[in-house]
Amino acid sequence: MTLDALRFDNAWARLPDDFFTRVSPAAWKNTRLVDISPRGVHALGLDPALFTDDSPSRETLRQVMGGETVLPGMDPLAQKYTGHQFGVYNPALGDGRGLLLGEVETDDGFWDLHLKGAGQTPYSRFGDGRAVLRSTIREYLAGEAMAGLGIPTTLALALSINDEKVQRERVEPGATLLRLAPSHVRFGHFEWLYQARRNEDLQRLVEHVITRHRPALAECEAPAEALFGDTVARTARLIAAWQAYGFVHAVMNTDNMSILGLTLDYGPYAFMDRYEPTLVPNHTDTAGRYAFDQQPGVGLWNLSVLGQSLTPLADPEALRTQLAEYEPALQQEYARLMRARLGLENVQEGDAQLVQDWLTLLADAGADYHRAFRALGEWAVDEGEWLHEEVPAEGLAAWLSRYRQRLEEEERDAASRRDAMQAVNPLYVPRTHLIQQVIEAAEAGDMAPLAEFRTLLADPFTPRPGMAHWAAAPAPEASVICLSCSS
Repeated sequence: MTLDALRFDNAWARLPDDFFTRVSPAAWKNTRLVDISPRGVHALGLDPALFTDDSPSRETLRQVMGGETVLPGMDPLAQKYTGHQFGVYNPALGDGRGLLLGEVETDDGFWDLHLKGAGQTPYSRFGDGRAVLRSTIREYLAGEAMAGLGIPTTLALALSINDEKVQRERVEPGATLLRLAPSHVRFGHFEWLYQARRNEDLQRLVEHVITRHRPALAECEAPAEALFGDTVARTARLIAAWQAYGFVHAVMNTDNMSILGLTLDYGPYAFMDRYEPTLVPNHTDTAGRYAFDQQPGVGLWNLSVLGQSLTPLADPEALRTQLAEYEPALQQEYARLMRARLGLENVQEGDAQLVQDWLTLLADAGADYHRAFRALGEWAVDEGEWLHEEVPAEGLAAWLSRYRQRLEEEERDAASRRDAMQAVNPLYVPRTHLIQQVIEAAEAGDMAPLAEFRTLLADPFTPRPGMAHWAAAPAPEASVICLSCSS
């Protein structure tokens, strides 16, 4: 199947007219494709061979990303929603620099094609509707990395650069990103209709999400309650994975929360280097509202806002009961992930304390979060010195003694345990300083590092010859790279 033959079924465009505004993408000067994601190509049921150099599909994709054309069946629109931003309700939100080009039907389900950097919309407020190469590279790599880790996320089909000069903290090259997601419905969509007291449209939105994405819930006696319970469970698992893998979203506003439990809207995110529970990568978050260790609580707060928005359609007590399932679900999933990272198969009463004491060691030693887990996997086989180099903490020997005793309660042999640990502890992580190297190379015209790093992040557990520099922690003397909401 060619790109022109994609099947579109644009259900959002059939919702009430004020759910969106139809907007044509802006045409940008001299758009060039920078990279195409094999994962994104496969998601759409396409063959990567379609996008070889000078192929018709590659040229068509370039034109779509440059705003020069739309594919047959596309119906570009900007969605309207609202949301709580840093805890304050903002009624003037919506797609301000992105357009839902259309909804592609594949054999495995639906994918939104969403063009970021498509130009101004009625919801741009004071923004220019453009995207810069820096931020598109960061989102592009983040989606690949999260998918490689098995964490629910939006993806991207491709990234392009153009000759527009865009003013952010500095003048930067313009770019576009063609994002993929089963849905872009946010908590903020429900907030908008609740705040406007549009209960019939709120019901219509619930029915849309269930029909399109969770059809089994239609059989439930109370579908709105069932949808909320589904979102609670998925959000709990999502944030548990963020915590287990040291990911800081940094802007967990309710309009950045997915009703399907996807990681959505990558801005000033970071994967931590040194284990730092209070890490705040966004320099505009001066109060630390969205710090790493605050994410589970923020997830609960955001879900409570969503639950309140559904009260016209559901029993409030039933919604509270489902919301109470969030913390146990998160703790259960986090414990499962961390046991796997420590190479533990069965469950023991003291495992949570063992994990917490390991993290305390990492924090006290200023140890690199990801390299420490890789080193622990090797230590589980040979008890070598690498782990002591990575985690120079006074209490390490005592903790390892407890860990050794715990491993004796497992049936798996040491080599199998190491293999299992290295299959869940990533070697290649989109660290901020490595992404910055990719950005600087791309801005200088060298796109090879981007494709190379993307390939590694798609399978972050398998070592590749000659790629050790992509697994490096930042130098101890390196200055911290500050990020902002334009990142």
